[in-house]
Amino acid sequence: MTALPATVDVVGVGINATDTIIRLPRFPEFNSKVEILSVEVQPGGQVASAMVACQRWGMKTRYVGKVGGDDAGRMQRATLEREGVEAEVIVADGASSQAAYILVDEDSGERTILWKRDSAIALRPEELRTEWITQARALHVDGHDTAAATTAAKWARLAGIPVTADVDSVYPGVEALLPNVDYIIASRQFPERVTGEADLRNSLPSLVRKYRCKVAAATLGSDGVLAWDGREFSYSPGFQVNVRDTTGAGDIFHGAFLFGLWRGWDLERILEFGCAAAALDCTASGARGKIGRIEEIEELMRTGTRSAEAFPRSALK
Repeated sequence: MTALPATVDVVGVGINATDTIIRLPRFPEFNSKVEILSVEVQPGGQVASAMVACQRWGMKTRYVGKVGGDDAGRMQRATLEREGVEAEVIVADGASSQAAYILVDEDSGERTILWKRDSAIALRPEELRTEWITQARALHVDGHDTAAATTAAKWARLAGIPVTADVDSVYPGVEALLPNVDYIIASRQFPERVTGEADLRNSLPSLVRKYRCKVAAATLGSDGVLAWDGREFSYSPGFQVNVRDTTGAGDIFHGAFLFGLWRGWDLERILEFGCAAAALDCTASGARGKIGRIEEIEELMRTGTRSAEAFPRSALK
């Protein structure tokens, strides 16, 4: 397959969601009562948020996904359009859009997510159009609707378009997706679940060997990110900031990774930029609460305080 002339810099195929952010003075114990500090309804979702970040940083973006025929779905579409993201959104009439209720601890900013996804909004391969994928310079997918993600990734591979994946759980069909991914950027637990190796120094090289990807990496929360490119490890410590809400930090990191690829940066600079962008996002409420300007991110890179560890404890079991 030959790629058609690109009309966008990156296309994202995957999750969008409506997040209800519930701030609490402390995480509730079982069979207890806790007064709510605040409630906010905001747009979120792994791939949709990454596309919004890329668009704000000057990339031309396209989002492909599915919503229900409800107010939440209308909000998702309106938000993407307002941000300037080209939205190829399929509407499942009578279905509910994906919703998440996010409990945020006031002191730490850490969150617990309660979510629900109507099976009717699962994106199916036959609902995709080839040109949505091949008229882009890069493709970003997540691990949820794996059949559709795999189809899109195969089209991209045939057209010579690089593919990045945000994978946090071993969803059915993910083994078919990963051989078509160039950059596997996973949660801390994912490499072990796939390879059986608890130590990232073993599991990340195993992912590269097994799936023949260019880079396998694991995001480590406040510890930063560790990556293996087939030759050596690259580790970027996290940045210390005043954390308000960690929701969406990983989504913004993935957007930053795509931005760095677009700019042609080396892996170490991409990882550092991603950690700084993710850290800034944690300073405000919601998945897209603080998508920093490029100048703000680079200022944090220059002046911010990093983790003192040369190698993260969270890479070890």
